[in-house]
Amino acid sequence: MKLWKTVAATCLMAWSALAAAEPGVTDSSITLGMSAPLSGPNGAYGVEMREVINAYFAQVNKNGGVNGRKLVLEALDDGYETDRTVANTRTLINDKQAFALLGYYGSSPTTQAMNDVFGPAKVPLVGTISGADSLRRPPGANPNNRYMFNVRASYANETDVIVSQLVSLGLKNIAVFYQNDGYGRSGLDGVTAALKKFDLAPSAVGTVERNSLDVDLAVQNISKVTPQAVVMITLYKPTAAFVRHMKKNGQNPMFMTVSPVGAEQLVAELGDEARGIGISQVMPYPWNDTTPAVRDYQRLLGRNGKYSYYGVEGYITAKLMVEALRRAGRDLTREKLVTALETMNNLDLGGYRVTYGPDSRNGSRFVELTVIGSGGKILR
Repeated sequence: MKLWKTVAATCLMAWSALAAAEPGVTDSSITLGMSAPLSGPNGAYGVEMREVINAYFAQVNKNGGVNGRKLVLEALDDGYETDRTVANTRTLINDKQAFALLGYYGSSPTTQAMNDVFGPAKVPLVGTISGADSLRRPPGANPNNRYMFNVRASYANETDVIVSQLVSLGLKNIAVFYQNDGYGRSGLDGVTAALKKFDLAPSAVGTVERNSLDVDLAVQNISKVTPQAVVMITLYKPTAAFVRHMKKNGQNPMFMTVSPVGAEQLVAELGDEARGIGISQVMPYPWNDTTPAVRDYQRLLGRNGKYSYYGVEGYITAKLMVEALRRAGRDLTREKLVTALETMNNLDLGGYRVTYGPDSRNGSRFVELTVIGSGGKILR
């Protein structure tokens, strides 16, 4: 009888532990989910992020994992399409049993996924390639934002630095070329707000649809004002198409763009025509190892690694996730992960600092300007 009581008690304890376990968490592993473009015109962005995140997780796993658990990344291809991102998020949470999410891409896809899926499911997401205000509102304004932890600076931060630089050079005739979605409109709002500080407004605007290269109408509309500068809130392929068409149309303004364009991708697409384009950056310079995070990132990839801004961002995002998981402890729950993130104040990730709080999901405000030089070299 005593033996049966012991067996029953052991089974009850095992059942209770199993029932209490969070999705994606076992005694030996933690499953994390990622949705990003891994194919199509913007596939280079997601592939680079995934490779670096996987490499960092492998390094962590080799050294014992996080509180004794190995990290497993489930990455799904969304082609930079909102519907696929939302569907992928459901798959990651419901089928892949992801404990938490990281490394998403894009404003509209991530915002809709947050409001429709991972926010209501109370699953934290760390890091997205987006500076949209919709992802930075305090949880009091939108309860779903409680589970969104941004790493990079906002588009408002980036465009403010760009516009201030242009105006300091005496330029006032400033047009905007933007992608017709949440990303582009958020950037347009940022440029408009920054110009308003100087009693200015965009002299012209032109748009391009997501995953499209049809820039003819935008070039036509913007060329009418012969702008001194154009701020481009677009990804690398439409940006390259726009610059080429503008130059063919006899227009040679100062071209400026924001960090999601991908400096390396733009250089590869435009070649020598990329020279002189200014780009705001929200991550440390990848080719100088004076910043500890960059030095560690370069060591991770090795001497022959392909260094890039997206790579650094993937590394910092993965490092932040690992630090949050460690702080959440061995008795891991999603709520403990949220608390661990919310209590990070001026966290130093190796020369790159992030700050969160109960009402703040901004992460970093770091922005610096770069320009594409001869030979496609990115210069600070």
